[in-house]
Amino acid sequence: MMNDLKKLNRMLTEFYDKMSSWEQSVVKETGYSLAQIHTIEVLGTCGALRMKELAQKLGITTGTLTVQIEKLVQADLIIRCPHPDDRRAIVVTLTEAGQDIFHQHNQLHLDLVRDLTRNIEPEHEQVLLSCFEKMNQEF
Repeated sequence: MMNDLKKLNRMLTEFYDKMSSWEQSVVKETGYSLAQIHTIEVLGTCGALRMKELAQKLGITTGTLTVQIEKLVQADLIIRCPHPDDRRAIVVTLTEAGQDIFHQHNQLHLDLVRDLTRNIEPEHEQVLLSCFEKMNQEF
C-alpha cells in the first residue's frame, strides 16, 4: 500500500509538472499572464460573477484580483458593471474578445485531453474521470 501511495504521489507530481509546463508555454504565446488566463477561464466557464465570487473561485484576494481585472479591462477582455441588486458590488464579465480568448484556450485544453487519452479504453476513461471527481471533492 505504501509503495502504491509513493508511486501515485510521484506520478501525480510528474503529471502536474508536465501540465504546468505545457500551460506556461501555451499561455506565454498569448502575451497574457497565467493569472489573467485563469481569470478568463473562470469567467468563460461560470459567466458573470461578482468580484468577491471570482476571487474565491481563483483562490486569491479581491485586492490581487482588482489588479488582474484592471489589466484585462484595459485590454478590452473584461467589462465591469454595477450589480443590479447590490450597488456595493461589481460584476465582471467577458467581452466578445475575452470570449474569443476563452474559447481558443479551452480548445487547446480539449485538444490536449484528447491527445492524452487517445490510447485509453472508454471504460478506463470512466474510471479515470471518477477518480478525478473524487480527488477534486477532497479539495
